[in-house]
Amino acid sequence: MTGARILIVDDELHIRRLLRASLERAGYVIAEAVTARELLSVLPIDKPDLVLLDLGLPDRDGLELLPLLGAVPVIVVSARESVEEKVAALDLGAVDYVTKPFDSDELLARVRAALRQRRATQTSAAVVRVDDVEIDLDARSVRRSGAEVHLTPKEYGLLAALAAHPGRVITHGQLLRSVWGPAHEASTEYLRVTVRGLRAKLEADAAAPRLILNEPGVGYRLAK
Repeated sequence: MTGARILIVDDELHIRRLLRASLERAGYVIAEAVTARELLSVLPIDKPDLVLLDLGLPDRDGLELLPLLGAVPVIVVSARESVEEKVAALDLGAVDYVTKPFDSDELLARVRAALRQRRATQTSAAVVRVDDVEIDLDARSVRRSGAEVHLTPKEYGLLAALAAHPGRVITHGQLLRSVWGPAHEASTEYLRVTVRGLRAKLEADAAAPRLILNEPGVGYRLAK
C-alpha cells in the first residue's frame, strides 16, 4: 500500500525526523502532529490510513486517545515497556505496539502488516448502525432516524469507545481511563451520568435501553 498516508504523532523532533525519513523512503505520504489537540484537529482533514502514536504527549495521555480515533488503525510507538501498558493499548484498539528505541526495518514491516490488514478489512465498518442510530466514527457524527444528535465531548468519547468494539464489554476502568483520564479511573459516577445522558438522547426508552447495555459490576457494551 505504497502511497498510503501515515500520521506521526510524537512530541520528540528527532523521533519524528527518523520516522519521516524511513517512511518517505518507503514511499509513504507523511503528516505530523505534536500534541493530542493537534492530532484530533488534523485527523478529519488529513484522513490518514495509519497513525503512529506516542503515548507520552505533552497535553494528554495517548491511551485516552485510542478510542477516539475511530476506524483508523494505530500503532503505538512508545518508550513505555510494561506489559500492563501494552495490554491496555491493545485492549483500547491499537493494532500493534512498538517499544522505543526501535529498529526501522522492523517498524516498516509492522506498518506494512497493519496496512495490509486495513486493506483486507476495509468496509463501511467505520459507520456503526444499531437500530435507528448511526455512528460515523470517521466523521465523528451521530444520527438517530436520520437527524443529527448533538452530544457533549464526553458523551461522544464514551459512545466512540463503545462503538469501536460493538458487542464487546468495555470495563468501567477502561472507559474512565480512555474518556476522563487515569486520574478518574474510580469515578464511576461520571460514567453513570454520561451513560444516562446518552440513553436519553439515543434510546427509544431510556428506562429499557437496547443500545447501550450494562454488564453489572463490569462495564458497558454497545449492542450489535
